[in-house]
Amino acid sequence: MDLNFNKNEDHNKLLLSELKQKFAKVKLGGGEKRIEKLHAEGKMTARERIAYLLDENSENIEIGGFAGEGMYTDHGGCPSGGVVIKIGYIKGKQCVVVANDATVKAGAWFPITAKKNLRAQEIAIENKLPIIYLVDSAGVYLPMQDEIFPDKEHFGRIFRNNAQMSSMGITQIAAVMGSCVAGGAYLPIMSDEALIVDKTGSIFLAGSYLVKAAIGETIDNETLGGATTHCEISGVTDYKAKDDKDALDKIKNIVDKIGDFDKAGYSRIKAEKPALDQNDIYGILPKARNEQYDMMEIINRLVDNSEFEAYKDGYGQSLITGYARIDGWAVGIIANQRKVVKTKKGEMQFGGVIYSDSADKATRFIANCNQKKIPLVFLQDVTGFMVGSKSEHGGIIKDGAKMVNAVSNSVVPKFTVIVGNSYGAGNYAMCGKAYDPRLIFAWPSAELAVMGGTQAAKVLAQIEASSLKAKGEVVDEAKKTELFNKIKARYDEQTSPYYAASRLWTDAIIDPLDTRKWISMGIEAANHAPIQKPFNLGVIQV
Repeated sequence: MDLNFNKNEDHNKLLLSELKQKFAKVKLGGGEKRIEKLHAEGKMTARERIAYLLDENSENIEIGGFAGEGMYTDHGGCPSGGVVIKIGYIKGKQCVVVANDATVKAGAWFPITAKKNLRAQEIAIENKLPIIYLVDSAGVYLPMQDEIFPDKEHFGRIFRNNAQMSSMGITQIAAVMGSCVAGGAYLPIMSDEALIVDKTGSIFLAGSYLVKAAIGETIDNETLGGATTHCEISGVTDYKAKDDKDALDKIKNIVDKIGDFDKAGYSRIKAEKPALDQNDIYGILPKARNEQYDMMEIINRLVDNSEFEAYKDGYGQSLITGYARIDGWAVGIIANQRKVVKTKKGEMQFGGVIYSDSADKATRFIANCNQKKIPLVFLQDVTGFMVGSKSEHGGIIKDGAKMVNAVSNSVVPKFTVIVGNSYGAGNYAMCGKAYDPRLIFAWPSAELAVMGGTQAAKVLAQIEASSLKAKGEVVDEAKKTELFNKIKARYDEQTSPYYAASRLWTDAIIDPLDTRKWISMGIEAANHAPIQKPFNLGVIQV
């Protein structure tokens, strides 16, 4: 191993250590004191409930663990968006599990909470997966009600999705394990089956205090909407559980009886580990985002037996396209090549840049994968499309549009891994969030922005300096440096993978060594949902 490899390895392992430290804090939710209070009430935490519900020692992945990170600081923060979401196995069946975290503002819904719940439902809808709701929420966080209540992608969309998912035959099971008030009361009752925990669970449109204020009736919350009321009088819920574990055991029994599903039919054989050591990824991936490296060295440590069948290997070399298997699943891989390559015409292509021939190759490869029903995996480390007169005259916009068209209309499941840079239109062409990847996740080395921090800061600093000069202020070199550093610091914060994950632009930040698990579980989920329409590019400029 050379010195550069060791420096890269140290850097990437420090990033991974930071990730683990940040996530350990996130997992505490509202903090240890609130966890102790919850336990004193005879309740389990959201994470404890999910851990008990999922099959022991089975694989799972968490969606949106960093949602809300650094947001709502004026309101005390909202760790993990106040809700925990995992894809895992219950009685061997893959399911989505959504659990309100009552240690975070009593499980109240912030805007990011609604967005995260909608993401969970989107995953269940796309993949036809059963979804389990573990409800323990005080309802909408009233100080921010204007950002969560009335719009199309706000709180009400949850219940619209409940209704549509039921009509699609997607199993929804809800367990009321704490508060369930106001509009939130509709979620469990619009699910297919609803459970409620005796003495700790309650459902009502208005609590006892509001009832007293509204109509003058004096009644306690248990009589108003407790387990006995809803299981024996109103008939609102289907099962009464004596405690959290009893409720979760009942859910396990219900899921155990669900019948088999129609398969999409993606190819899978016996899984094999990569022949090359996956740990080498830490040393291969460069410390600086502008350094070159061979993306094939990464691919060979992600795919089964380190075997990769390149498609159009000598053409459009700034993109790597080809077939492989990941955990036994057949995949088509599209990856940005990050080293400078020399074409057969003697031209140089810069790493991380998409050229016309690369876009043309990717478009054809995407069509082939759709024809053969092969899921697509995008490995992003892209700075954008090539610019300049030669590229413009060569039709880069047309070729880029063809690639975006193919990504947009692809009907096989797509999975996006942000390895490094994810800049500008390159993010779009390489299946960014706007292009409906089934899962999109980042490594700690990722950066998402319209352009790199240095370039953006230079442009913005020049604009700011011009503005100051127009006002008659003196802008010397020291002032220009100050402006640049200030703007770059702000921009760098916004390009951080944590900034993206907090806003659910990505589903997670993961250890690179977990990439195979995420893709494998993602394809397994997608296999629940047969393709319903043919691949059609529509009208494109040829």
